[in-house]
Parts: sequence; structure tokens; C-alpha cells
Amino acid sequence: MTTTSITGHVFIATSLDGFVARNTDNPETKLDWLMKQDTVGEDHGYDDFIESVDGLVMGRGSFETLLGFEGWPYGKPVIVVSQSLTKSDVPDELSDKVELVNLTPHEIMDMLDKRGWKRAYIDGGKLIQSFIQQGLIEDITLTRIPILIGSGISLFGDIDQDIDLELKSVKAFESGLVTSVYGFA
Repeated sequence: MTTTSITGHVFIATSLDGFVARNTDNPETKLDWLMKQDTVGEDHGYDDFIESVDGLVMGRGSFETLLGFEGWPYGKPVIVVSQSLTKSDVPDELSDKVELVNLTPHEIMDMLDKRGWKRAYIDGGKLIQSFIQQGLIEDITLTRIPILIGSGISLFGDIDQDIDLELKSVKAFESGLVTSVYGFA
């Protein structure tokens, strides 16, 4: 077991039926359901959360989805976990912002701990699952979007054993979004 001072944190939205994205390679429809609610004037805590982390660790799928959007949304370092991507898959304008690694969750946290990171934002359905299964997530901020999409990439997937969580807070918004913060017991 790794003994590091770095902690992993999740900030993510799901459909009411528990999906983080549609099962499609089309970036225009993969996350289109996230933007259907009128959330103007609502502060869901993302800016404060992003400010609290040293950088992001994301999976290949999340990275490839982001490449389909206009502009790179992160000013902090991004570690992309992939067995198949190479440096040539990272656009030149992101070469100093994105690092590719093929490491286990524990190896990633050890590497980031040695770099002085204290808080890492873990993003991407499958990657989040692997970090949770290895006990590397301290808390999860989960926003449920009031929409059913029927199928897609499940946030939690199959687990081998129960994972107890402690509800830290809940906030409902006029748009129908509900944000819950859970700590891992």
C-alpha cells in the first residue's frame, strides 16, 4: 500500500441514471445532455474545486473527448493515463500542458507526491473506478443532472465489495441539479 500525502478527489456530473457520458465517439453528442439545463447564475462549486487541486489525472477517453472541444479548458498540469496514446497524439499546443503515462493508480499517486502535489483531480469513468477500488479517493463531489439517458458509461461500474461512503453535504439548485459531497469511510 502506498503511503503518500497526496489525496485524490473527484468532481463529476452524472445523469440521474448514473452515466457520465454516452457510449459514442462523437464529441458533439457524448456530453450534450450535460448542457440541457438552464444553470445561469448557479454556482456549482467547480471554480473553487479546480482552484483547490494541483492538477488533473484523466483517462484516455476523457482526454480524447476534450480534444473535440474548442480550446483547452485547463491551466493546471494534466496527466493522461493511457496504454495506447503516444506523444504524437498530443497536439503541439498542449505538449507543455499534458503528460502521458502508463502507470497504475498507486504509481501515479507516488509520482505526483514526489512532485509535491497535495490534491489531484481524478477524472474519467474507468479511471475513477480504478482509483476508488484501490482506495485512493478521499472524496467525491457528484452532481446529478435531472435527465435519463438510458445507457452510457457508468460512473461506478461493477465493484467487488461494498464501499461505504459518508454524506458530507447536499445542495439542490433551481435548475434541478443536485450536488452531493461524499467522503470515503
